[in-house]
Amino acid sequence: GNNVGISHAIFCAREEIIIEDNVLIGGGVKIYDNDFHSIEYTKRMDKPDKHIRKGAVKIKEGAFIGAHSIILKGVEIGKHSIVGAGSVVSKNVPDGEIWAGNPARFVKKIE
Repeated sequence: GNNVGISHAIFCAREEIIIEDNVLIGGGVKIYDNDFHSIEYTKRMDKPDKHIRKGAVKIKEGAFIGAHSIILKGVEIGKHSIVGAGSVVSKNVPDGEIWAGNPARFVKKIE
């Protein structure tokens, strides 16, 4: 996206990570669209490991991801939403909400 601020973040994509306009991504944030390795031992030992679960990540317009948060596969962060620092996000965050914690949970609506 345009006008995106990123401070020392890690993006690891096997499928897709979409960042829309006016998004802020704090220092040390990690965004992963996959599990890196298969869960089953025998599949994990395949070379290469072709059974990795993945799902696109989308950070919508004006979202703010707090420092040291982790965004996991298949997650969408809603328009103008905020993810508190140090959160682990494994579920979609609706538009206009603040989520925080490990695992990230709803805190409140943005007024």
